[in-house]
Amino acid sequence: MYKKIFTIVNNHLSVFFLAGCLLVSSIIVSACKPINKQHDYSIFAFGTLIDISLYDVEQPQADAAFKQLQQLFDKSHQDWSPWTDGDLAQLNTHLSTKTAATIPSHLLPIIRTSIELSQLSNNYYNPAIGQLINLWQFHKYKDKDIRPPTESQIENIVSKNPQMSDLSINNKNQLITKNSAVSLNFGAFAKGYAISLGMKRLQDIGIKNAVINAGGDLSVIGQHGDRAWNIAIRHPRTDQLLASVEVKNNESVFTSGDYERFYHYQSRRYHHILNPRTGYPTDDAQSVTVIHPDAGYADVAATALFVAGRKNWQLIAKRMNLQLVMLIDADGNIHLTSAMGKRLKFLNKSPTSRIITSEEL
Repeated sequence: MYKKIFTIVNNHLSVFFLAGCLLVSSIIVSACKPINKQHDYSIFAFGTLIDISLYDVEQPQADAAFKQLQQLFDKSHQDWSPWTDGDLAQLNTHLSTKTAATIPSHLLPIIRTSIELSQLSNNYYNPAIGQLINLWQFHKYKDKDIRPPTESQIENIVSKNPQMSDLSINNKNQLITKNSAVSLNFGAFAKGYAISLGMKRLQDIGIKNAVINAGGDLSVIGQHGDRAWNIAIRHPRTDQLLASVEVKNNESVFTSGDYERFYHYQSRRYHHILNPRTGYPTDDAQSVTVIHPDAGYADVAATALFVAGRKNWQLIAKRMNLQLVMLIDADGNIHLTSAMGKRLKFLNKSPTSRIITSEEL
């Protein structure tokens, strides 16, 4: 493969390889100590650049691993995107007409897990609002003429209340709904789930030390040389680093932030994380970071807690059995679980920001 020294900027990602250190828009993987047999590879999927770093492996094993991950992420992006002609898009067509459709095997665990996590999160994670997401068009946020939907368009969908509980799976693994407003969009889960599959693939072929980093959300296995991974979390309102945290073997770090995809219309800023209850972007948080062993779970949890906001995040964190959470509210105050407070080291906290540590959940 190749040693990268470049700058890439896409929708919410900046990556720099400088003197062996990996800098990402929302996190940094500190890896400045030279390591033998390091191999790097990049894949564009799920709307972001996925950087893969393998350590202590030979070139042929690295090449084989990168080939498998390229195929995995390419296929997952095609089949799980609601905006391609892949399997999820076809499934949504059946749902819009309330026609039973056989669920492809690769989508079955995503749908089953999403039904469970939607219920567990009090529906703050709600991938059934695909029609609402389409209305807002955040996948086209760079278009010059983009504008928010009208109030009546939003109310038309919100009033139909599409939820994952509207779905059922029969004994033939067919998906059925009685609510034609249900349209699936797994943007808050698919990337994390794909990373977890990718990590399992690496472990299955004997790789013990690796990072899969998708636009600042990442999973790690093993260590970097003789030390654990050290991750820095970006400040949601500046280009500075807010805090660093040591990440252990088989942990994932995922952040949902209102700075990732947004657009302005008539001097107002609209970001991409929607509240299913109102149909509008949620306005009570700037970012949420979750550390969890399961990348898909961490991905979902970060979004659910972001939507829950400062008033309800602790309730949802408790329901989801989350121990490592940081939420920065709309005023810049930092809310932490006690366990996360013990793991973080603050680097550039605003003097006006309060740190609020929760009781044990």
